[in-house]
Amino acid sequence: MMANLFSIFDPSSSIFTLSTNWMSTLLGLMFVPYMYWASPSRWSLFWSKIIISLHKEFKALLMPSHTGVSVMFIGLFSLIVFNNSLGLLPYVFTSTSHMVMTLSLSLPLWLTLMIFGWINHTQHMFAHLVPQGTPFILMPFMVLIETISNIIRPGTLAVRLAANMIAGHLLLTLLGSVGPSLSMSILTILIFSQILLLILESAVAIIQSYVFTVLSTLYTSEIN
Repeated sequence: MMANLFSIFDPSSSIFTLSTNWMSTLLGLMFVPYMYWASPSRWSLFWSKIIISLHKEFKALLMPSHTGVSVMFIGLFSLIVFNNSLGLLPYVFTSTSHMVMTLSLSLPLWLTLMIFGWINHTQHMFAHLVPQGTPFILMPFMVLIETISNIIRPGTLAVRLAANMIAGHLLLTLLGSVGPSLSMSILTILIFSQILLLILESAVAIIQSYVFTVLSTLYTSEIN
């Protein structure tokens, strides 16, 4: 019996005491079609077009001196969307629905940006704490507010991604658990609604990957 409702997201299968569901990030490479690695192929050309579009958009958001950093954010987007999509498969643990995974992506990135910004652009980082046109009497409060909003950025990125991924999976699980007790007519409606929710979750998997990456790009553009 489950200890709580969220126990359904705990990895249950293991090989040599190593939880296989937690290894979904690495095991997912087995699901990549063989034809993707053949060059050129339809899969590789399709993904290349996506990468080119992302590069153009990130290039517009980044500072001119940081355009090469877009390669890192494209890789970050690819990793997140890959894990999110992999979690839609049955009996596969969604690694991005856990704070350990999302914080591992957002915290090092934010910490690196802060160290780089405060060492190389100290004056600009101090000036960024006080928005232009702020009255003198409100400056201490604005510094406090801007400092707190800056510190919680990695947490908000991690919580946003994990919460959005776990919410849809939890709804699918709750609806699916009542299936055996329903009549055939209501079960047909339930299956149709599950299909619609699965389509929605597929869109959420891509959208949340895009939001996570774009926000990280915007944070990068603020340090220069």
